[in-house]
Amino acid sequence: MSRQSFRSTGTAASATHAPRHGLARVLSKLGACSRSQAEQWIRDGRVSLDGRVVRDPYHPTQLDRQQVAVDGNPLKSAELVHVMFNKPRGLIVSAADEQGRATVYTALAAAGLPWLGPVGRLDKASEGLLLLSNDTTWAAGITDPVTHLDKTYHVQVAGQPDASVLEAMQAGVDESGDLLKARRASLLRVGEKNAWLEVVLDEGRNRHIRRLLAALGFDVLRLIRVAIGTLELGDLAKGQWRRLSADEVRALDARKSKR
Repeated sequence: MSRQSFRSTGTAASATHAPRHGLARVLSKLGACSRSQAEQWIRDGRVSLDGRVVRDPYHPTQLDRQQVAVDGNPLKSAELVHVMFNKPRGLIVSAADEQGRATVYTALAAAGLPWLGPVGRLDKASEGLLLLSNDTTWAAGITDPVTHLDKTYHVQVAGQPDASVLEAMQAGVDESGDLLKARRASLLRVGEKNAWLEVVLDEGRNRHIRRLLAALGFDVLRLIRVAIGTLELGDLAKGQWRRLSADEVRALDARKSKR
């Protein structure tokens, strides 16, 4: 057999097999739990493949050929759920907190929802629009820096920033080696001692807006995310949630929105 014919045969044979993924990733993609929770389940011996317990989270798995079970119960693809939640200040965006502080999952505990992972983050002191979903592919598209999806915030600061501050926010500030900048920054209203800004980011670093404004001499008093892409928080009450419509899900889908 020639070298060329060997390559052709190998390519044809591999095409008949579905791609293999690590077992923990498969559980996450099925919407059963987060990747970290899946790894823990596997190490605890709760997960089996074709009736055999597997304790390696990275064990190659082909979902179309192998039966995955958790605690002996066959696992099937969960209904894909996409939720927006108006996060109140003070909640941690985490499934659990070592210090026992309240989390977004505490607020959603009685909602009867399946496992949902946060799509991006808001720190404890921040408020507003938070997405949660078990659709990991959709979520990855939203959080991927390559998509440059706009996130819009209303930010209350101590003091009265002028046009030069807004220009500096958009030009960018080097803060501990990170170039922090806003895609857009504008003044919403001014009071005697503070002001409200609208800040749009198309990327997100840790405490991005707080660090950017601190570098320019302004303390953030409140920070509220009011939109992600075309999806607006609207009149959803604080601490409340709702499912996204099919059109809203599609509008944020990086695989479809650019077609």
